[in-house]
Amino acid sequence: MSEELVRFEDYSLDFMTLYGRIKALKNVSFQIRKNEVFSLVGETGCGKTVTSLALLGLLPSNARSRGKIFFEQEQLTAQNVEQKRGRDIAVVFQDPMTSLNPLYTVRQQLADVLIARRRVPKKEALRSVVDILREVQMLDANRVADLYPHELSGGMKQRVMIAMALSCRPKLLIADEPTTALDVTIQKQILWLMKSLREKHGFSILFITHDMGVVAEFAHRVGVMYAGSIVEIATKRRLFKNPLHPYTVGLLNAVPNSRVGGKLKAIPGSVPSLVNPPTGCRFNERCERAFKKCFREIPPLIEVEDQHYVACHVYGGDENG
Repeated sequence: MSEELVRFEDYSLDFMTLYGRIKALKNVSFQIRKNEVFSLVGETGCGKTVTSLALLGLLPSNARSRGKIFFEQEQLTAQNVEQKRGRDIAVVFQDPMTSLNPLYTVRQQLADVLIARRRVPKKEALRSVVDILREVQMLDANRVADLYPHELSGGMKQRVMIAMALSCRPKLLIADEPTTALDVTIQKQILWLMKSLREKHGFSILFITHDMGVVAEFAHRVGVMYAGSIVEIATKRRLFKNPLHPYTVGLLNAVPNSRVGGKLKAIPGSVPSLVNPPTGCRFNERCERAFKKCFREIPPLIEVEDQHYVACHVYGGDENG
């Protein structure tokens, strides 16, 4: 599981708006390995989804990027990402209702994907739909194939989206909070389905979430994002056992734990404006361990132990500086 599939290399992203330049991502660097689940976690608005959109090449015209993104050692460009999107890189979004066309049946929409991306003849594509639905364990697949989106439950819609994403046998599946709109029992079913399909077909998953419980159950490695920057990367076990960055510690302290009990501890302050983010570390105004250097210099992402990276001056910096 060590072979690299995706790599972000010092990737920064700004959006030009009437309110000013929004500094959405700053020097983002991480990799996704083949046949692994890499989870991006953080508060709403930290840059998780826009990171996935950059990988898909779906940024708006007012976006300005720096740095590089690689897929299978090939740098992604506006030209080649179009060929990979939907075929090598697939996505399941948070709200399936906004992703499905209300005017067409499930059969028509799934068949269109096969025709467009795999060049399957129309008759064969229409016949293949039921088998694809059965693979995502859709009950009564023959009947469901001829239903419209409004006739499906939330869990059924998400299974259809997973079926559409995996119908072209992608190498990477981007799952952008795919269980947020579902109730707890259906969430577990969808997570188990994605896990079993990944094990069967051997693709990688970029799993975007703010739910640390889902991360604990589903991820292999975790990247923690704050205000557009990666602040910590570690294996799931290391992250939960020994979180290093003060923001990661705050996130885990805010998660209810029935075994430990006690009062939840909130992170003080609020997320900074990305139009005018703080100088130095973007977490410095909320950090209880901040010192002078944190307000002057951006901390680099350094490896402090095997496969455990952190962007914090406390590790490798002079606290008297």
